[in-house]
Amino acid sequence: MNIIICGAGQVGYSIANQLSQQGHSITVIDKTSSDIQKINDNLDAKGIVGIATYPSVLELADAKNTDMIIAVTRNDETNMIVCQIAHSLFNVSRKIARIRSKEFLNPLYSNLFSKSHLPIDIIISPEYEVSKSLLRKIEAPGALESFPFADDTVRLVEINMDKKCQLINTPLEKLTKSFSDLNANVLGVQRDDKFLILKKKDVLLENDKAFILTDSNQVERTMKVFGKDEKISDKFLIIGAGNIGLDLAKSLENHPNNPRIKMIEKNDERAQYVANELNETMVIKGDGLDENILKEVNLEEIDTVLCITDDDEVNLMSALLCKKRGIKRVIAIANSHNYSLLQSSLKIDDIVDPRMTTVSTILKHVHKGKIDSVFTLDDGEFEIIQAKILENSELVNKTIENSSIPDGIRIGLIVRDKKVFVPKKNFEFKLNDIVILLSSREQLKKVEQLFRISEYY
Repeated sequence: MNIIICGAGQVGYSIANQLSQQGHSITVIDKTSSDIQKINDNLDAKGIVGIATYPSVLELADAKNTDMIIAVTRNDETNMIVCQIAHSLFNVSRKIARIRSKEFLNPLYSNLFSKSHLPIDIIISPEYEVSKSLLRKIEAPGALESFPFADDTVRLVEINMDKKCQLINTPLEKLTKSFSDLNANVLGVQRDDKFLILKKKDVLLENDKAFILTDSNQVERTMKVFGKDEKISDKFLIIGAGNIGLDLAKSLENHPNNPRIKMIEKNDERAQYVANELNETMVIKGDGLDENILKEVNLEEIDTVLCITDDDEVNLMSALLCKKRGIKRVIAIANSHNYSLLQSSLKIDDIVDPRMTTVSTILKHVHKGKIDSVFTLDDGEFEIIQAKILENSELVNKTIENSSIPDGIRIGLIVRDKKVFVPKKNFEFKLNDIVILLSSREQLKKVEQLFRISEYY
């Protein structure tokens, strides 16, 4: 596909990097020449210095022959206007915009983004996506990640294999036989900062981060099988009352577990605003790095701390301080990918990269075919994808054994009529099956071919 990306910041660069490596023709527009120079120097993409809302700049980017435009500049209004011009002047069929402001995202004004007003097909709210990701992690204690597929019929859980796990050094084929009634499948592991697809004779090693697909009704049992028998926290401390913190606190206030929530916010005006927006959360004005403030919130009573200010260093320092004080689970946000690489050495339970959360959300709208949810691994080297088998798919009525599924694609779980199956080699695909699979970057085109329908795009 021909794709224009407006904005060459961290998200724009990451999307351009991944999509260009998937074989798409990518053009990136940004008014900052140094950012465009980085695109031209490092990526197989065309960089244009210019203002993306100028029709002449979009024309220079060949917008009239573009299949999709992705607007991820730092300004909401710019992203919206880009989509409007792309629609009105160049008839671009697919338009995605990143919008951060709560004002524009208010459900009362949802009609604003209709075709007759501002024709944006997909709106991405980074703060909302990160808040959802944090809530999923909270709801799966013991897991580093919990991601839903197939209307939450299936969950992807990421689990750290520590020495307490009795399954370490056990071949996967033995696991399948020992737990034959468990609808779960180990797709692969992150080992020594590299993702590996595991085969049936491979084993899990200590310190592996295992990615496991499981029936959502069996998440708790799956966690126990892999040595994670923990209960959901009911006492939270949130450090940082930005949009992510506010969204998360609201979600926790409505959670059936009825947890106790405390929040620390440094800015006096913001603390007052958030306190008025929340009903049950105790909001304390102060610095999350201040020992006296941590004493005031009775840190020793807290189960889980989430460090989610807009400053990476503050988040990591707060997380380390809380971990040192004996907090059981500490999660921090860091926009720099380099910090995620330090997670194990810092001994922080989880470091969330909002950039990759946004990128994953955007990528699921790029693939051709009847492809929905996408979870990105190893900085885009692999993706876990949900796809539906329609009548034009070459997989209909074929078994896995007789299908042209190459190495680099691993079938995880199948959902048929809301029932979850762990597919064996003689499993036969049927019309309307939902397939959750793992694919390497090199095989993404093959995945699109397997699930493509001619009417799409």
